[in-house]
Amino acid sequence: MVDFMQVLYIYDLNAKDKVKFNRLKRKFYYHLNKLPIKNDSWKTKSTLAVPLKMEKMLDAFFKVFKSSVIVYKAYTESIEEL
Repeated sequence: MVDFMQVLYIYDLNAKDKVKFNRLKRKFYYHLNKLPIKNDSWKTKSTLAVPLKMEKMLDAFFKVFKSSVIVYKAYTESIEEL
């Protein structure tokens, strides 16, 4: 359970066909893994929760992929695993 303010990003990769999807997926995750996201961040297949101080960096990252990725952002005070 996390008890401090975080930014929750929910994203979905969107491509027209399988080849373009695989190319987008490789490029997206390659660049995502280069970001300084520490272990204190919460990651799943299509969700990221990061400290508030990383918001601008991730906003800029997702803007690069805005034509191919659908992204929603929410501010959270706690996240709990069930």
